[in-house]
Parts: sequence; structure tokens; C-alpha cells
Amino acid sequence: MTPLTETVLFVFSLVALGYLAGLTGYLKPVSGEGISEFAVNVAMPLLLFQTMVKSDFHGVAPWSLWGAYFAAVAVTWAAGHLVTTRIFGRDARAGIVGGVSSAYSNVVLLGAPFILGIFGPNGFEVLSLLVSIHLPVMMMASIVLFEMFGRSGGEQVHPLRVLRNFLRRLFVNPLIIGILAGLAWRFTDAPLPALIGRLVDALADTAGPVALFAMGLSLRRFGISGNVRPALALSALKLFLMPALVLLLVWLLGLPPLTAKVAVVVAALPSGVNSYLIAVQFNTGQALASNQMTIATASAVLTTSFWLTVVVHIFG
Repeated sequence: MTPLTETVLFVFSLVALGYLAGLTGYLKPVSGEGISEFAVNVAMPLLLFQTMVKSDFHGVAPWSLWGAYFAAVAVTWAAGHLVTTRIFGRDARAGIVGGVSSAYSNVVLLGAPFILGIFGPNGFEVLSLLVSIHLPVMMMASIVLFEMFGRSGGEQVHPLRVLRNFLRRLFVNPLIIGILAGLAWRFTDAPLPALIGRLVDALADTAGPVALFAMGLSLRRFGISGNVRPALALSALKLFLMPALVLLLVWLLGLPPLTAKVAVVVAALPSGVNSYLIAVQFNTGQALASNQMTIATASAVLTTSFWLTVVVHIFG
């Protein structure tokens, strides 16, 4: 077994253990919510804080990286919307759920430990650049679309309300707080006090395994209930179309090898819980989002291995 294959199996084995813990009743569903909250609200923000403070980003081209990644997001989102509305006959609001399910990678609970395990701290630095803008961009897109399609009675879009909702959600997001706090400390050029450094390191080191285990518990909670055909179609877009588009764009733009590999692998990750939460907010497509997330995550054991093999062959 190659080290690459072993790492992929290790990552998804932690997800499977979380799923089995929920399936067998060894841990209650409420435990999954608590573990997820710890991962997203404590461990991951501290990991991002640590990365912002300690890392240098030499050799990374953020504008080209962001342009390549989010161009693929836009195309895949549009494809998911069209598949949901034109092929499966769902309404515009369900189309938004289909679009976001096709294009919203699980960059936190799965992406962070996966990229750390495959590419190490240097790869996580690249991921941090994506996370720093991924959350605001996807959040703003979701809020705007909710304003356009999620309100009843043909209520008009109010730009100030959109901006207010965006800023409120952005600056209370623990991941954004972790990034901004790390950048602020970095600008001071002051070393972290020894005790604070040890606390940050200890909690940040738990982020990967805890996040993966929590994700497995979440999958057990959501499960699969109908809408299998559209969920399969959207999963195909997420796991094949989006990484293929990113691969083409990073190759055309000539991004550095590590940056290119991380971008493609992140694009190949399955959807996370955010697509389901958006469906809940719209009060439509909950089963579609849940099924797509579960199917895509189960399939990603094979598809991420495929894309890893492709990028290593192309970029070294």
C-alpha cells in the first residue's frame, strides 16, 4: 500500500468510525452536534489562527488560485441548478439547493484534515488562502439567492439587507474570526507567549481527527431518503465536473505545482453540511441536499484517490 493510499484510507476510516458510532447507538446524535461544534467553533479556528501566525505564503498566487477555483464553482453551480430544474423538474428554490450542493466543497470538516494529511503544513497554507475567501464568497452568494428566491410574495431584494445579513454572519463566524485574529497577531511581529502557544497547539492538533469523526456522526444523522437519482447526478457534478474544471484552469494559468494540486483536490471533495443548512433555510430540497452529501461522501473514497493520482501524475 502506497503512503498516498494509506492516508486516504486513514482519513475516510475516521469518518467511517464516526458513522458506525452513530449507527450502533454507541454515541447519541446529540453527541455528534457537540463534537461538530467543538471542531468548527474551537479546534478549526485555532488551527487557522496558528497557520496565519506561523506560515509564510511565498510562491502562492492567490488571485490566480481564487480565479481558477471560483470560476469552476460558478460553472458547476449553474450546471447543478440546470440539472435540478430542467432535467428533474424542480422549482427555482430547489435549483439553488442543487447548485450549492454541486459546488460547495467540505473545506473544513473534511478538507482541512485531508489536505494536512496529504500535503502537510505547506498544503494547508494554500487551503487557508481558499478558506479565507471561500466562506465569504459562498455565504454572500447564498444570501443573495435567498433574497431573490427564498422570500414569499415576490418581495423585492434590498441591497442593504443583503449587506447587513452578510456582515453579521461573516464576523460572527468562528473560522473567519480565527483567520482575522491570526493575521492581526502576525502584523504585530510579536511571538506568541509560551503558554498561549502551547494551548493553541494542543487544541489545533485535535482539529483533524475530531472533525472527521464528527462528520461521520453527521452523515448518520442525515442519511438517505428518496431523491436518489437527482442526488446521484449532483454528486457526479461535484466529484467529476468541478475538479476537472479546476484542473484545466490551474494548468492554463500555470499555477505552482503544490497550489494546483491542493486546488484540484479541494474541488474534488464532497459537499458538506452547509448545502443542507441552506436547504433548511429555504425550506425546500432538504432530502435532496442530505442524500447528495451522503452519496458524494461515500463515493469520495474512490474519487479523491482518482484525482490525487491525476494531479500527482500531472504536477509531480
